[in-house]
Amino acid sequence: MPRKKAAQYDEVLAHVNTNSRPSDLKITDMRFALLEGAPYPCIMMKLYTNQGITGFGEVRDMASKTYALILKGRLLGENPCNIDMLFRRIMQFGGQGRQGGGVSAVEIALWDIAGKAYNIPVYQMLGGKFRDKMRIYCDTDADMSEDRTAGEAMGQALKKRLEKGYTILKMDLGINLLRDIPDTMTAPLGYFEEQRRLSQISRKLYPTPWETDAVKERKKMRATKDINKQMEIFAARNKAMNYTPKHPFTGIQLTEKGLDYLEKYVADVRAIIGYDVPLALDHFGPIGADEIIRLARRIEKYNIAWMEDPVSVQYPEQWRKIVMSTNIPICTGENIYLAENFEPLLNAEGITIAHPDPLTAGGILESKKIGDLAQRHGVRMALHQAATPIHAMAAAHIGVATENCWACEFHANDVPWWDDLIISKMPKPLVNHGFIDVPDLPGLGIDDLNDEVIKENISALDPGLWEPTDEWNFEFSSDGF
Repeated sequence: MPRKKAAQYDEVLAHVNTNSRPSDLKITDMRFALLEGAPYPCIMMKLYTNQGITGFGEVRDMASKTYALILKGRLLGENPCNIDMLFRRIMQFGGQGRQGGGVSAVEIALWDIAGKAYNIPVYQMLGGKFRDKMRIYCDTDADMSEDRTAGEAMGQALKKRLEKGYTILKMDLGINLLRDIPDTMTAPLGYFEEQRRLSQISRKLYPTPWETDAVKERKKMRATKDINKQMEIFAARNKAMNYTPKHPFTGIQLTEKGLDYLEKYVADVRAIIGYDVPLALDHFGPIGADEIIRLARRIEKYNIAWMEDPVSVQYPEQWRKIVMSTNIPICTGENIYLAENFEPLLNAEGITIAHPDPLTAGGILESKKIGDLAQRHGVRMALHQAATPIHAMAAAHIGVATENCWACEFHANDVPWWDDLIISKMPKPLVNHGFIDVPDLPGLGIDDLNDEVIKENISALDPGLWEPTDEWNFEFSSDGF
Protein backbone atom coordinates (compact mmCIF):
# COMPACT_ATOMS: atom_id res chain seq x y z
CA MET A 1 0.00 0.00 0.00
CA PRO A 2 1.46 3.43 -0.93
CA ARG A 3 2.61 5.46 2.08
CA LYS A 4 0.06 8.24 1.54
CA LYS A 5 -2.87 5.82 1.33
CA ALA A 6 -1.58 3.90 4.34
CA ALA A 7 -1.50 7.13 6.37
CA GLN A 8 -5.05 7.96 5.29
CA TYR A 9 -6.16 4.43 6.22
CA ASP A 10 -4.54 4.73 9.66
CA GLU A 11 -6.18 8.12 10.20
CA VAL A 12 -9.62 6.71 9.40
CA LEU A 13 -9.00 3.62 11.53
CA ALA A 14 -8.11 5.82 14.50
CA HIS A 15 -11.74 6.96 14.58
CA VAL A 16 -13.24 3.48 14.39
CA ASN A 17 -14.04 1.35 17.43
CA THR A 18 -12.34 -1.86 16.36
CA ASN A 19 -13.58 -3.65 19.49
CA SER A 20 -17.13 -3.44 18.19
CA ARG A 21 -19.00 -4.97 15.28
CA PRO A 22 -22.21 -2.91 15.31
CA SER A 23 -24.08 -5.32 13.05
CA ASP A 24 -23.46 -8.14 15.55
CA LEU A 25 -24.41 -6.22 18.71
CA LYS A 26 -27.05 -7.80 20.96
CA ILE A 27 -28.74 -6.54 24.13
CA THR A 28 -28.02 -8.98 26.96
CA ASP A 29 -29.13 -7.38 30.25
CA MET A 30 -30.73 -4.43 32.05
CA ARG A 31 -29.85 -3.34 35.61
CA PHE A 32 -30.47 -0.39 37.95
CA ALA A 33 -29.29 1.74 40.85
CA LEU A 34 -31.72 3.94 42.84
CA LEU A 35 -30.26 7.14 44.31
CA GLU A 36 -31.54 9.55 46.94
CA GLY A 37 -30.96 13.29 46.86
CA ALA A 38 -29.56 13.75 43.36
CA PRO A 39 -31.43 16.11 44.03
CA TYR A 40 -34.52 13.89 43.90
CA PRO A 41 -34.81 10.09 43.96
CA CYS A 42 -33.26 9.06 40.63
CA ILE A 43 -33.07 5.70 38.85
CA MET A 44 -29.89 5.09 36.84
CA MET A 45 -29.99 2.27 34.29
CA LYS A 46 -27.41 0.17 32.46
CA LEU A 47 -28.20 -1.64 29.21
CA TYR A 48 -25.58 -4.34 28.54
CA THR A 49 -24.47 -5.88 25.24
CA ASN A 50 -22.59 -8.97 24.07
CA GLN A 51 -19.56 -6.87 23.07
CA GLY A 52 -18.88 -5.15 26.37
CA ILE A 53 -20.48 -1.85 25.33
CA THR A 54 -22.80 -0.53 28.02
CA GLY A 55 -25.42 2.12 27.44
CA PHE A 56 -26.52 4.45 30.22
CA GLY A 57 -30.12 5.56 30.62
CA GLU A 58 -32.25 6.99 33.38
CA VAL A 59 -35.85 6.48 34.46
CA ARG A 60 -37.66 9.74 35.28
CA ASP A 61 -37.00 11.11 38.77
CA MET A 62 -39.50 9.90 41.41
CA ALA A 63 -40.83 7.22 39.04
CA SER A 64 -40.46 3.41 39.17
CA LYS A 65 -37.90 1.15 37.53
CA THR A 66 -40.80 -1.22 36.81
CA TYR A 67 -41.68 1.03 33.86
CA ALA A 68 -38.36 -0.03 32.28
CA LEU A 69 -38.25 -3.61 33.53
CA ILE A 70 -41.44 -4.55 31.71
CA LEU A 71 -39.59 -3.76 28.49
CA LYS A 72 -36.62 -6.05 29.11
CA GLY A 73 -38.03 -9.22 27.54
CA ARG A 74 -38.94 -7.20 24.45
CA LEU A 75 -35.33 -6.04 24.00
CA LEU A 76 -33.09 -9.01 24.83
CA GLY A 77 -31.25 -10.36 21.80
CA GLU A 78 -32.02 -7.31 19.69
CA ASN A 79 -29.43 -5.06 18.04
CA PRO A 80 -29.45 -1.81 20.07
CA CYS A 81 -28.43 0.19 17.01
CA ASN A 82 -31.91 -0.34 15.55
CA ILE A 83 -33.14 2.49 17.73
CA ASP A 84 -36.21 3.53 15.80
CA MET A 85 -37.50 -0.01 15.32
CA LEU A 86 -37.09 -0.83 19.02
CA PHE A 87 -38.66 2.47 20.07
CA ARG A 88 -41.72 1.77 17.93
CA ARG A 89 -41.99 -1.65 19.56
CA ILE A 90 -41.92 -0.38 23.14
CA MET A 91 -43.53 3.06 22.83
CA GLN A 92 -47.00 1.63 23.53
CA PHE A 93 -45.82 0.88 27.09
CA GLY A 94 -45.13 4.54 27.91
CA GLY A 95 -47.53 7.22 29.04
CA GLN A 96 -47.86 10.76 30.35
CA GLY A 97 -45.83 11.91 33.33
CA ARG A 98 -43.66 9.37 35.10
CA GLN A 99 -45.15 6.55 33.02
CA GLY A 100 -42.97 7.68 30.10
CA GLY A 101 -39.88 6.97 32.18
CA GLY A 102 -39.22 3.38 31.13
CA VAL A 103 -39.45 3.87 27.37
CA SER A 104 -37.40 7.08 27.61
CA ALA A 105 -34.65 5.45 29.70
CA VAL A 106 -34.25 2.62 27.21
CA GLU A 107 -34.25 4.95 24.20
CA ILE A 108 -31.48 7.10 25.70
CA ALA A 109 -29.36 4.03 26.50
CA LEU A 110 -29.79 2.80 22.90
CA TRP A 111 -28.42 6.09 21.54
CA ASP A 112 -25.51 5.87 23.98
CA ILE A 113 -24.66 2.34 22.80
CA ALA A 114 -24.94 3.27 19.11
CA GLY A 115 -22.66 6.26 19.60
CA LYS A 116 -20.08 4.13 21.38
CA ALA A 117 -20.32 1.38 18.75
CA TYR A 118 -19.73 3.82 15.87
CA ASN A 119 -17.44 6.09 17.91
CA ILE A 120 -19.46 9.27 17.34
CA PRO A 121 -21.34 11.60 19.71
CA VAL A 122 -25.12 11.46 19.96
CA TYR A 123 -25.54 15.00 18.63
CA GLN A 124 -23.80 13.99 15.40
CA MET A 125 -26.26 11.14 14.87
CA LEU A 126 -29.07 13.70 15.26
CA GLY A 127 -27.72 15.69 12.32
CA GLY A 128 -24.98 17.73 13.95
CA LYS A 129 -25.07 20.73 16.22
CA PHE A 130 -26.21 24.34 16.05
CA ARG A 131 -24.02 25.36 19.00
CA ASP A 132 -21.06 23.96 20.92
CA LYS A 133 -22.50 24.27 24.41
CA MET A 134 -25.87 24.13 26.09
CA ARG A 135 -27.12 27.05 28.15
CA ILE A 136 -28.27 25.91 31.61
CA TYR A 137 -30.93 27.67 33.65
CA CYS A 138 -30.80 27.18 37.40
CA ASP A 139 -33.85 26.30 39.48
CA THR A 140 -34.00 26.79 43.24
CA ASP A 141 -36.71 24.48 44.56
CA ALA A 142 -34.40 21.53 45.28
CA ASP A 143 -32.45 23.49 47.90
CA MET A 144 -34.89 24.13 50.75
CA SER A 145 -32.33 24.56 53.53
CA GLU A 146 -33.45 28.12 54.17
CA ASP A 147 -36.76 29.92 54.59
CA ARG A 148 -37.81 31.61 51.34
CA THR A 149 -41.28 32.76 52.25
CA ALA A 150 -40.07 36.33 51.74
CA GLY A 151 -38.96 37.67 48.37
CA GLU A 152 -35.72 39.06 49.80
CA ALA A 153 -34.61 35.56 50.84
CA MET A 154 -35.38 34.16 47.41
CA GLY A 155 -33.56 37.08 45.81
CA GLN A 156 -30.42 36.33 47.83
CA ALA A 157 -30.61 32.64 46.85
CA LEU A 158 -30.88 33.59 43.19
CA LYS A 159 -28.05 36.09 43.53
CA LYS A 160 -25.78 33.22 44.58
CA ARG A 161 -26.69 31.47 41.33
CA LEU A 162 -25.78 34.57 39.36
CA GLU A 163 -22.40 34.64 41.07
CA LYS A 164 -21.77 31.10 39.79
CA GLY A 165 -22.31 32.26 36.21
CA TYR A 166 -25.88 31.19 35.42
CA THR A 167 -27.52 33.38 32.80
CA ILE A 168 -31.17 32.34 33.32
CA LEU A 169 -32.89 31.78 36.67
CA LYS A 170 -36.14 30.20 37.87
CA MET A 171 -38.07 30.30 41.13
CA ASP A 172 -41.41 29.18 42.53
CA LEU A 173 -44.27 31.65 42.95
CA GLY A 174 -47.59 30.23 43.99
CA ILE A 175 -50.33 29.79 46.54
CA ASN A 176 -48.06 27.82 48.87
CA LEU A 177 -46.58 31.19 49.83
CA LEU A 178 -50.03 32.34 50.94
CA ARG A 179 -51.29 29.38 52.96
CA ASP A 180 -50.44 30.88 56.36
CA ILE A 181 -51.43 34.46 55.51
CA PRO A 182 -55.09 35.31 56.28
CA ASP A 183 -57.35 36.86 53.66
CA THR A 184 -55.09 36.07 50.69
CA MET A 185 -57.20 33.27 49.14
CA THR A 186 -60.87 32.42 48.89
CA ALA A 187 -62.02 28.79 48.99
CA PRO A 188 -64.83 26.81 50.65
CA LEU A 189 -64.41 27.16 54.42
CA GLY A 190 -62.25 24.37 55.78
CA TYR A 191 -60.87 23.40 52.34
CA PHE A 192 -57.23 24.20 53.06
CA GLU A 193 -57.40 22.82 56.60
CA GLU A 194 -58.77 19.48 55.35
CA GLN A 195 -56.19 19.35 52.57
CA ARG A 196 -53.40 19.94 55.08
CA ARG A 197 -54.83 17.35 57.50
CA LEU A 198 -55.00 14.65 54.83
CA SER A 199 -51.50 15.49 53.63
CA GLN A 200 -50.08 15.29 57.16
CA ILE A 201 -51.75 11.92 57.79
CA SER A 202 -50.47 10.57 54.49
CA ARG A 203 -46.92 11.85 55.00
CA LYS A 204 -46.78 10.55 58.56
CA LEU A 205 -47.84 7.08 57.44
CA TYR A 206 -45.80 7.08 54.25
CA PRO A 207 -43.44 10.05 53.70
CA THR A 208 -43.17 11.38 50.15
CA PRO A 209 -40.20 10.44 47.89
CA TRP A 210 -38.58 13.88 48.14
CA GLU A 211 -38.35 13.76 51.95
CA THR A 212 -34.87 12.24 51.98
CA ASP A 213 -34.64 12.30 55.78
CA ALA A 214 -37.62 9.93 55.98
CA VAL A 215 -36.23 7.09 53.86
CA LYS A 216 -35.96 4.73 56.83
CA GLU A 217 -39.59 5.39 57.72
CA ARG A 218 -40.68 4.61 54.17
CA LYS A 219 -38.63 1.43 54.22
CA LYS A 220 -40.28 0.35 57.49
CA MET A 221 -43.72 1.00 56.04
CA ARG A 222 -42.90 -1.04 52.94
CA ALA A 223 -41.72 -3.95 55.09
CA THR A 224 -44.85 -4.21 57.24
CA LYS A 225 -46.79 -7.47 56.95
CA ASP A 226 -49.83 -6.09 58.77
CA ILE A 227 -52.51 -6.03 56.07
CA ASN A 228 -54.66 -3.56 58.03
CA LYS A 229 -51.70 -1.19 58.36
CA GLN A 230 -51.03 -1.48 54.65
CA MET A 231 -54.64 -0.64 53.82
CA GLU A 232 -54.48 2.38 56.15
CA ILE A 233 -51.36 3.62 54.38
CA PHE A 234 -52.78 3.15 50.89
CA ALA A 235 -56.13 4.75 51.71
CA ALA A 236 -54.54 7.80 53.34
CA ARG A 237 -52.10 8.32 50.49
CA ASN A 238 -54.73 7.97 47.77
CA LYS A 239 -57.25 10.18 49.57
CA ALA A 240 -54.65 12.93 49.93
CA MET A 241 -53.81 12.67 46.22
CA ASN A 242 -57.48 12.82 45.17
CA TYR A 243 -58.45 15.72 47.43
CA THR A 244 -56.91 18.32 45.14
CA PRO A 245 -58.61 18.13 41.71
CA LYS A 246 -57.23 19.59 38.48
CA HIS A 247 -56.74 23.34 38.28
CA PRO A 248 -60.08 24.30 36.66
CA PHE A 249 -62.11 22.54 39.35
CA THR A 250 -60.68 23.75 42.67
CA GLY A 251 -62.49 27.10 42.69
CA ILE A 252 -59.61 28.74 44.59
CA GLN A 253 -59.43 32.52 44.07
CA LEU A 254 -56.71 34.99 44.95
CA THR A 255 -57.74 38.11 46.85
CA GLU A 256 -56.26 41.53 46.20
CA LYS A 257 -54.19 41.04 49.34
CA GLY A 258 -52.89 37.75 47.95
CA LEU A 259 -52.04 39.33 44.62
CA ASP A 260 -50.32 42.21 46.42
CA TYR A 261 -48.16 39.73 48.35
CA LEU A 262 -47.12 37.76 45.25
CA GLU A 263 -46.41 40.93 43.28
CA LYS A 264 -44.27 42.28 46.09
CA TYR A 265 -42.42 38.95 46.26
CA VAL A 266 -41.41 39.28 42.60
CA ALA A 267 -40.56 42.96 43.02
CA ASP A 268 -38.29 42.18 45.99
CA VAL A 269 -36.51 39.48 43.99
CA ARG A 270 -35.96 41.82 41.04
CA ALA A 271 -34.66 44.51 43.38
CA ILE A 272 -31.83 42.13 44.33
CA ILE A 273 -31.02 40.34 41.04
CA GLY A 274 -31.79 43.24 38.71
CA TYR A 275 -33.45 43.12 35.31
CA ASP A 276 -30.58 41.96 33.10
CA VAL A 277 -31.13 38.26 33.79
CA PRO A 278 -34.27 36.35 32.65
CA LEU A 279 -36.40 35.14 35.57
CA ALA A 280 -38.91 32.29 35.07
CA LEU A 281 -41.71 31.25 37.45
CA ASP A 282 -43.13 27.83 38.35
CA HIS A 283 -45.38 25.92 40.81
CA PHE A 284 -48.37 28.27 40.99
CA GLY A 285 -50.61 25.69 42.62
CA PRO A 286 -54.06 24.41 41.67
CA ILE A 287 -55.71 27.63 40.54
CA GLY A 288 -57.66 28.12 37.32
CA ALA A 289 -56.91 30.07 34.16
CA ASP A 290 -58.70 33.24 35.28
CA GLU A 291 -56.61 33.46 38.45
CA ILE A 292 -53.42 32.86 36.46
CA ILE A 293 -54.39 35.72 34.15
CA ARG A 294 -55.02 38.04 37.13
CA LEU A 295 -51.59 37.16 38.53
CA ALA A 296 -49.86 37.47 35.16
CA ARG A 297 -51.20 40.98 34.64
CA ARG A 298 -49.86 42.01 38.03
CA ILE A 299 -46.32 40.79 37.37
CA GLU A 300 -45.87 41.50 33.64
CA LYS A 301 -43.90 44.65 34.43
CA TYR A 302 -41.15 42.58 36.06
CA ASN A 303 -40.08 41.05 32.72
CA ILE A 304 -40.90 37.41 33.44
CA ALA A 305 -39.12 34.92 31.17
CA TRP A 306 -42.04 32.47 31.34
CA MET A 307 -44.84 31.11 33.51
CA GLU A 308 -44.52 27.33 33.68
CA ASP A 309 -47.35 24.78 33.91
CA PRO A 310 -50.00 27.32 35.03
CA VAL A 311 -52.98 25.00 34.40
CA SER A 312 -53.72 21.40 33.39
CA VAL A 313 -52.43 20.43 29.93
CA GLN A 314 -55.69 18.68 29.00
CA TYR A 315 -57.46 21.95 28.15
CA PRO A 316 -55.75 23.66 25.15
CA GLU A 317 -58.46 26.33 24.87
CA GLN A 318 -57.67 27.52 28.41
CA TRP A 319 -53.99 27.75 27.49
CA ARG A 320 -54.86 29.87 24.47
CA LYS A 321 -56.95 32.13 26.71
CA ILE A 322 -53.94 32.68 28.99
CA VAL A 323 -51.54 33.29 26.08
CA MET A 324 -53.93 35.84 24.57
CA SER A 325 -54.31 37.63 27.92
CA THR A 326 -50.69 38.31 28.85
CA ASN A 327 -47.36 39.20 27.28
CA ILE A 328 -45.54 36.74 29.57
CA PRO A 329 -44.41 33.63 27.63
CA ILE A 330 -46.35 30.51 28.67
CA CYS A 331 -44.49 27.23 29.01
CA THR A 332 -45.32 23.55 29.56
CA GLY A 333 -44.41 20.02 28.56
CA GLU A 334 -42.41 18.17 31.22
CA ASN A 335 -45.18 15.58 31.69
CA ILE A 336 -46.16 15.17 28.02
CA TYR A 337 -45.26 11.87 26.35
CA LEU A 338 -44.44 11.88 22.61
CA ALA A 339 -44.30 14.74 20.12
CA GLU A 340 -47.83 14.07 18.86
CA ASN A 341 -49.23 15.01 22.28
CA PHE A 342 -47.79 18.53 21.97
CA GLU A 343 -49.84 19.12 18.83
CA PRO A 344 -53.14 20.12 20.54
CA LEU A 345 -51.41 22.89 22.51
CA LEU A 346 -49.37 24.06 19.53
CA ASN A 347 -52.34 24.01 17.16
CA ALA A 348 -54.37 26.03 19.67
CA GLU A 349 -51.53 28.58 20.01
CA GLY A 350 -51.64 27.72 23.69
CA ILE A 351 -47.92 27.81 24.49
CA THR A 352 -44.99 30.01 23.56
CA ILE A 353 -42.30 27.73 25.00
CA ALA A 354 -42.33 23.92 24.64
CA HIS A 355 -40.73 22.34 27.71
CA PRO A 356 -40.32 18.57 27.32
CA ASP A 357 -38.43 16.34 29.71
CA PRO A 358 -36.45 13.74 27.72
CA LEU A 359 -37.14 11.21 30.49
CA THR A 360 -40.89 11.50 29.90
CA ALA A 361 -41.13 12.66 26.27
CA GLY A 362 -39.81 9.37 24.86
CA GLY A 363 -36.08 10.00 24.93
CA ILE A 364 -33.60 11.76 22.69
CA LEU A 365 -35.05 11.63 19.19
CA GLU A 366 -38.62 12.29 20.34
CA SER A 367 -37.43 15.39 22.23
CA LYS A 368 -35.70 16.69 19.12
CA LYS A 369 -38.90 16.04 17.15
CA ILE A 370 -40.77 18.13 19.72
CA GLY A 371 -38.32 20.98 19.22
CA ASP A 372 -38.65 20.78 15.43
CA LEU A 373 -42.45 20.61 15.67
CA ALA A 374 -42.51 23.63 17.98
CA GLN A 375 -40.24 25.55 15.61
CA ARG A 376 -42.74 25.10 12.78
CA HIS A 377 -45.23 26.91 15.02
CA GLY A 378 -42.75 29.69 15.86
CA VAL A 379 -42.32 28.36 19.41
CA ARG A 380 -39.08 28.09 21.37
CA MET A 381 -38.01 24.99 23.28
CA ALA A 382 -36.45 24.68 26.72
CA LEU A 383 -35.68 21.31 28.30
CA HIS A 384 -36.77 20.11 31.73
CA GLN A 385 -34.01 18.22 33.59
CA ALA A 386 -33.95 17.36 37.29
CA ALA A 387 -31.82 14.24 37.65
CA THR A 388 -28.28 12.84 37.26
CA PRO A 389 -25.54 13.62 34.71
CA ILE A 390 -26.98 10.89 32.45
CA HIS A 391 -30.13 12.95 32.03
CA ALA A 392 -28.16 16.20 31.81
CA MET A 393 -25.89 14.95 29.02
CA ALA A 394 -28.80 13.47 27.08
CA ALA A 395 -30.54 16.85 27.29
CA ALA A 396 -27.35 18.69 26.32
CA HIS A 397 -26.94 16.59 23.16
CA ILE A 398 -30.59 17.21 22.25
CA GLY A 399 -30.22 20.92 22.95
CA VAL A 400 -27.17 21.57 20.81
CA ALA A 401 -28.73 19.58 17.95
CA THR A 402 -32.07 21.46 18.01
CA GLU A 403 -32.11 24.93 16.48
CA ASN A 404 -34.81 26.53 18.64
CA CYS A 405 -33.63 25.09 21.97
CA TRP A 406 -33.06 28.04 24.28
CA ALA A 407 -31.93 26.47 27.57
CA CYS A 408 -31.92 23.35 29.74
CA GLU A 409 -32.92 23.12 33.40
CA PHE A 410 -30.62 22.20 36.31
CA HIS A 411 -31.66 21.33 39.86
CA ALA A 412 -28.43 19.92 41.32
CA ASN A 413 -26.53 23.15 41.95
CA ASP A 414 -26.42 22.30 45.66
CA VAL A 415 -25.51 18.58 45.35
CA PRO A 416 -21.72 18.42 45.91
CA TRP A 417 -21.27 14.85 44.61
CA TRP A 418 -23.43 15.21 41.49
CA ASP A 419 -20.52 15.51 39.03
CA ASP A 420 -18.75 12.55 40.60
CA LEU A 421 -21.52 10.13 39.66
CA ILE A 422 -19.87 9.64 36.28
CA ILE A 423 -16.42 8.75 34.98
CA SER A 424 -15.63 10.69 31.82
CA LYS A 425 -13.05 12.61 29.86
CA MET A 426 -15.35 15.63 30.08
CA PRO A 427 -14.05 18.42 32.32
CA LYS A 428 -15.76 18.92 35.66
CA PRO A 429 -17.91 20.54 36.79
CA LEU A 430 -20.12 19.58 33.88
CA VAL A 431 -22.14 22.76 34.39
CA ASN A 432 -19.53 25.50 34.21
CA HIS A 433 -20.52 29.18 34.37
CA GLY A 434 -24.03 28.35 33.27
CA PHE A 435 -23.20 26.06 30.33
CA ILE A 436 -22.46 22.42 29.51
CA ASP A 437 -19.79 22.00 26.86
CA VAL A 438 -20.85 19.10 24.64
CA PRO A 439 -17.65 17.28 23.64
CA ASP A 440 -16.76 15.22 20.59
CA LEU A 441 -16.88 11.96 22.57
CA PRO A 442 -18.72 8.73 21.72
CA GLY A 443 -22.34 8.41 22.77
CA LEU A 444 -23.32 10.64 25.67
CA GLY A 445 -19.65 11.15 26.55
CA ILE A 446 -19.86 9.04 29.72
CA ASP A 447 -17.26 6.26 30.01
CA ASP A 448 -18.62 4.67 33.18
CA LEU A 449 -20.57 5.27 36.38
CA ASN A 450 -18.82 5.78 39.71
CA ASP A 451 -20.03 2.90 41.88
CA GLU A 452 -18.33 4.23 45.01
CA VAL A 453 -20.25 7.52 44.86
CA ILE A 454 -23.44 5.69 43.96
CA LYS A 455 -23.04 3.37 46.97
CA GLU A 456 -22.68 6.36 49.28
CA ASN A 457 -26.00 7.76 48.04
CA ILE A 458 -27.94 4.58 47.33
CA SER A 459 -31.57 4.50 48.44
CA ALA A 460 -32.42 2.61 51.60
CA LEU A 461 -35.62 1.57 49.84
CA ASP A 462 -33.71 -0.27 47.13
CA PRO A 463 -30.06 -0.62 48.19
CA GLY A 464 -29.03 -3.12 45.52
CA LEU A 465 -26.36 -1.98 43.06
CA TRP A 466 -26.73 -3.31 39.50
CA GLU A 467 -28.39 -6.46 40.77
CA PRO A 468 -29.62 -9.13 38.30
CA THR A 469 -33.11 -8.69 36.88
CA ASP A 470 -33.44 -12.14 35.33
CA GLU A 471 -36.99 -12.56 36.63
CA TRP A 472 -38.05 -10.01 33.97
CA ASN A 473 -36.41 -11.82 31.03
CA PHE A 474 -39.62 -13.60 30.03
CA GLU A 475 -42.05 -10.79 30.81
CA PHE A 476 -43.82 -10.29 27.49
CA SER A 477 -47.20 -10.79 25.87
CA SER A 478 -48.97 -10.64 22.54
CA ASP A 479 -48.42 -6.91 22.12
CA GLY A 480 -49.74 -6.33 18.62
CA PHE A 481 -52.95 -4.41 18.03
